[in-house]
Amino acid sequence: MRRAGVIVALGALLGLFGGVVTAAPALARGPKWQFAPAAPFTLPAIFCGFKIRVSFPVNKEYSKILQATNGSMTTLITGASTVSNTNLRTGKTIAVNLSGPEKVTTFADGSVILRAKGRSAYALSPADARRFGMPPLGVTAGAQTVSFAPDGSVTSFSLRGHVLVDVCAALS
Repeated sequence: MRRAGVIVALGALLGLFGGVVTAAPALARGPKWQFAPAAPFTLPAIFCGFKIRVSFPVNKEYSKILQATNGSMTTLITGASTVSNTNLRTGKTIAVNLSGPEKVTTFADGSVILRAKGRSAYALSPADARRFGMPPLGVTAGAQTVSFAPDGSVTSFSLRGHVLVDVCAALS
């Protein structure tokens, strides 16, 4: 009788292990990459002293959202993107490649950490730009990390790299 119990238990464990092994590839696939549409928008004059129209002549970016058990959510963004910035007063335009990957982690309390590598862009209020010693709008090369409080205010900004384009100066 005892031997039958051991065989049943062992069979159940092997069955469970077999189920985990066959499910593992499906679980490893996780969420699928989704196209990340980007609509044109206008930045107010508070950044550079003039309004800037931002559009996306090349947008082949994709994102994937990963949920964690602690309530946080991580969004991975990759692909090719070109952003066009136009000074609406003068019509002067610059286009920049922003194809660096990004990882955005949103925590359960609403705070956010954005980590970007390669070529990426940022926008800081004039007060935050002064605080961090950066131009208000820029394109960077390297590793960039920006942290936001739950209310959306910037709590930290770091750049291991350099500013490629000061957008306000380039469009002035």
